[in-house]
Amino acid sequence: MENFAEYILNEEDLMQKMEITYYLSRKKRILFDKSIIFKTEIARAFLNYAKLDVDKNLVLTACLLCNCKKVENAQNIESVHTYAKRGAEYLATLGFEKNFCNICEQVNRYSYSNPRSREGDILELVDEYGGLLLDRPERSGFKPDEALVLLEYRNLKDYYNQYLEEFKSFVNFMEEINVSELVNMTALKRLVKIYNETEDVVKFMKEVGYTYQPKLDKLMEKHMAEVTKEMFKKVDDPNRPLFSQETTRKIMNHIREESMAEVEVKEK
Repeated sequence: MENFAEYILNEEDLMQKMEITYYLSRKKRILFDKSIIFKTEIARAFLNYAKLDVDKNLVLTACLLCNCKKVENAQNIESVHTYAKRGAEYLATLGFEKNFCNICEQVNRYSYSNPRSREGDILELVDEYGGLLLDRPERSGFKPDEALVLLEYRNLKDYYNQYLEEFKSFVNFMEEINVSELVNMTALKRLVKIYNETEDVVKFMKEVGYTYQPKLDKLMEKHMAEVTKEMFKKVDDPNRPLFSQETTRKIMNHIREESMAEVEVKEK
């Protein structure tokens, strides 16, 4: 008979995974709220964009469960610093292997879990960035571009994350996608809007899974094709410079140095 870990990992449909996690949260009183769904959707879109060499099913399952012991609006600093480790320990009791539990623990740096895994760095990015986009009691959510600056220069200022550059490229790509035909609303802003306007967890889960995701996937595919076409157009442009300005400068300096050397030889 399957244990819980095998059951949810064997389910590859993300909506089904979310429903399984939701019912587990009701039964075991672990955290599963809109913010987890929100961040998991960012992770899903990032993985579709970046095509990283990671197990997508594993990463998305970890996104749903890594904050299971997080306390909402926690005032206790110790609780904030230990929830990821406590969550990893709890997940081990559900049958998850040590590798999966370590990945979940690496959603933040408080437990100093090393060496860092590729999957753990992805969790960290979506958790930190997703949190910056959302309203908190002490502040309003940041705009996508503002959140990206804070992610790089404040939240991760003292840490190396191997996928930061890919994630920055992803956010910029998402900011180029307009999901509304009536108003200018980018993909991430639309996700935040749905989050703010939908109070119920189940309704938010269905709105994201059945409405937002399919539309976003089509728009991402279309925009990626346009970007690729434009890239090849620039490559095929007969009037484009063969080298960049920097490369041209280096080549001209090298030619100049060689010419001066030849003159010196002739003079001798």
